[in-house]
Amino acid sequence: MLIDEIKKAKMVAMREKDNDARTIYDIIVNKYLLQSISLREMGKEIADSDLIQIIMKTLKELADEKEGYIKAGRQETADSITHQEEVIKKYLPQMMSEDEIRIEIEKLDDKSISSIMKHFKTNFAGKVEMSIVSKVAKSL
Repeated sequence: MLIDEIKKAKMVAMREKDNDARTIYDIIVNKYLLQSISLREMGKEIADSDLIQIIMKTLKELADEKEGYIKAGRQETADSITHQEEVIKKYLPQMMSEDEIRIEIEKLDDKSISSIMKHFKTNFAGKVEMSIVSKVAKSL
């Protein structure tokens, strides 16, 4: 599972004294464990797709945080966050390009926005940025 790779990478980061990498791995593992507990209470198991969603959400949070540090003139902290983003991005699957999204939309019979969004959420969760799907769908 993907979480096992992240845990191993966390151990490597600890040995190499890479505090930024260790920090982001800690954050991801903790969020994973919390999500796992929540899902277990509902009688469900956590999957790699859930972990990918956690990573994507964390990356968005890091981007917002970095923006605040840049505005405050704390470039060193912003650089640290950039390193964290680079460390965790490698665990995301290759995202679909706008052209690939457009081709997939053209294959659909029902090209309404709601139908398109539902199709991509169901079939391509974690492999596509939904804001890009929306943008492409509206441009057609």
